[in-house]
Amino acid sequence: MSDHLTRRHLLATGAFAAGGLLTLDPALAQQPLNPTPECRDGAAATMRQTEGPFFKPASPERTELIEPGMAGQPIELVGFVLTRNCKPVAGALVDLWQADDKGEYDNAGFRLRGHQFADGEGRFRLRTIVPAAYPGRTRHIHVKLQPKGGRVLTTQLYFPSERENRQDPLFRRELLIRTAKNEGWLAGRFDFVLDMG
Repeated sequence: MSDHLTRRHLLATGAFAAGGLLTLDPALAQQPLNPTPECRDGAAATMRQTEGPFFKPASPERTELIEPGMAGQPIELVGFVLTRNCKPVAGALVDLWQADDKGEYDNAGFRLRGHQFADGEGRFRLRTIVPAAYPGRTRHIHVKLQPKGGRVLTTQLYFPSERENRQDPLFRRELLIRTAKNEGWLAGRFDFVLDMG
């Protein structure tokens, strides 16, 4: 089996979950989540979406957005940043921002905002809360990704089985997070595919 096929098999089976990055803490984890979407050779790049009005540059570098006393359903979102040939994009910038459990954005500070860099295997991990829906929008998390020296991908991630998904004109099934319950936490996974051309 070639290195490329081996990598794809590992991605598809979740075998890169070693070290706990793609599962919750051992006390919480039940099983690794399958990739969403599954990367295949020549896969389409992750869909672009609008930045929206609430982006702020210079967010703090961090993987933990939950603050003491913060209300909301905790979620650990994990995944890979990959090329269209399913190779990891080491060091890719992953910048995320979102509304709180009341559907409000912090535009004065950096609450529920942060960035990180994918590790050597293209992995990222974020602990946050599930954002609330607000008028005209379903639950979503905003994301900007950028490989070193490359083009920025701006998009949004959505949650499955939300009533508001049908009414939100921006909602796309291709951007659904795969989720599973884990003893009070929600586990989420989404793998981003970047067009590096």
